[in-house]
Amino acid sequence: MTHRILILGGTTEARQLAGKLAARASVTLSLAGRTESPVAQGVPVRSGGFGGADGLAAYLTETATDLLIDATHPYAAQISANAAQAARMAGVPILALRRPGWEPVEGDRWTLVGTVGDAAQALGPAPRRVFLALGRQEVAAFEAAPQHHYLIRSVDPVEPKLAVPDAEYLLARGPFRDAEERALLERHRIDVVVSKNSGGEATFGKIASARALGIEVVMIRRPDLPDVPSAETVEALAAIVDRFGVDHFVRPVDERGV
Repeated sequence: MTHRILILGGTTEARQLAGKLAARASVTLSLAGRTESPVAQGVPVRSGGFGGADGLAAYLTETATDLLIDATHPYAAQISANAAQAARMAGVPILALRRPGWEPVEGDRWTLVGTVGDAAQALGPAPRRVFLALGRQEVAAFEAAPQHHYLIRSVDPVEPKLAVPDAEYLLARGPFRDAEERALLERHRIDVVVSKNSGGEATFGKIASARALGIEVVMIRRPDLPDVPSAETVEALAAIVDRFGVDHFVRPVDERGV
C-alpha cells in the first residue's frame, strides 16, 4: 500500500524533505503561491491556499492523506495554526519541521520587537539608512516611518512600491554569502537591519555581517506556533518517519506518544 504524505512547504527544508520522503511514500508538496517563480521541485506540487482549516481538512480527507507535515516558514503562524486544526478535524497525524532560531552572541546589537509595526517604531524619529530584509508582504508597515532611507530586498517585486520618498529595491533570492552581505551593507551605508529571526544558514549572512560592522539589528520575534510533534532538521524528521514508518502515523496523534 502506498501511503500519502502532504508537506506544507515554502522553505528550502520542505523541498529537501520532500525529496527524502519521496522514496518512502507518495509525497505532495503544497506551496502557498506567494512566490511568483518558486524553485523547481522533485515531487508533485500543489500551489495556492486551501481555504483555511476547513478547506485543508476536506483536502486531507478527499485525498486520503496519511500524514501531514508542516514545513512552512517559522513566521507562517496562521498556516501552522490551520494545519494543526485541520489535522485534528480530519483525524490525520501531523509532524512539524521547526528550524531553530538564531541566538544573539557577543558583538550583536539586537533590538527585539514583537511585530513588523513595532520594528518600524523602533527605528526612532531621526532619519536612518535601513535595510529591510523582509518578505514583500510585510514592508508596507514602514510607510508609517517615511523619514528613513530604505533598502528593500525581496524575491519578487514589491507592488505597489512604498509610499515613502527614499527607497531602493533589490530583487534577489538566497542563500546570501557573508562576504556579499557585508559588501552590500557597506556599499549602501546601512546603519540598521530589520530582520525576522528565520534561523538557518541561507540568510544568516546579514546577521553575521551586521555583527562584524557593529550595525544594529531590529529583530522581530517569532510568533507562537501550535504544540505538535516536531523536529529541527530535515534529517531528524525523516528519521522519525523512518523509525516508526508511515503506518505508525495512520493512528491519531494523541495515541502515538511521540
